[in-house]
Amino acid sequence: MDRTQLSQLVVFVTVAETGSFRAAADRLGIAPSAVSHAVSTLEDSLGLRLLARTTRSTRPTEEGARLLSRVTAPLAEIETGLTEVVEGAAAPSGPLRITMPLFAADELVMRRLPEFTALYPMIELDVRASDIFEDIVESGCDAGIRLGESLEADMIAVRAGGPRRGLIVAAPAYFAKHPKPAHPRDLAAHNCIRRRFESGRVYRWELERDGHAISVEVKGNLILPQQALMRQAALDGLGLAFLFEESVSIDVREGRLIAVMEDWCPFFDGFHIYYPSRRQMRPALRAFIEFFRYRA
Repeated sequence: MDRTQLSQLVVFVTVAETGSFRAAADRLGIAPSAVSHAVSTLEDSLGLRLLARTTRSTRPTEEGARLLSRVTAPLAEIETGLTEVVEGAAAPSGPLRITMPLFAADELVMRRLPEFTALYPMIELDVRASDIFEDIVESGCDAGIRLGESLEADMIAVRAGGPRRGLIVAAPAYFAKHPKPAHPRDLAAHNCIRRRFESGRVYRWELERDGHAISVEVKGNLILPQQALMRQAALDGLGLAFLFEESVSIDVREGRLIAVMEDWCPFFDGFHIYYPSRRQMRPALRAFIEFFRYRA
């Protein structure tokens, strides 16, 4: 390929995107006559008409549309590469907005925040903790953290944690008065500490054994909004709680809580960092992803 054709292709793609020679000239910062010359020279070298021009509009011909479909993505990759090289020379900085549920902030981010801020003191990290699944584009966030099972299919996802599971636990004092449940049907006879999300929905316990999954609407006289409060209620002997294993593993190991029905508590996909596109990724976001990326 003639190297001059590369710059001509950039001009051609810009005209096709903007719909006019003048608008393309404004975007590229060159004279309209230079835009016209570049497109005409490209058409002459290929022996094809790439743009259909009228007094009111400019649009690709069939051949032009076919060429666009092949060159737009590679040119965008070149642009991204150039941007990354320039940005990579500078330390990651500026605001970085990340949405996540509160338990992700507690368990994943806050524990490593001193190390992250020491490495990247010029990043202004804005953590939005909410159980409500936010559209990161509409909310103005750069990325989000959610469990893998909750992610939209069009999001790019990077694993930020290993597999997780919940545990059904209660204090020894509770089991001194109530028999330990062995099957989901036994939960009907127990006081279960339930959780209400910000959306207003009360969580139904999701259990599974041998590929058989069920959703149980448990009953109890206490509904709380956060896992930390539910853990404390369980420690106080107020009932059964279904909590993330990581948050109660020490309590179970030291005997403050007793886990039951573990064969009904399967592992599921853990935390992921998700974002909408790899194009034009800011250095601050790239630094955050690489720092919190899960490494088994």
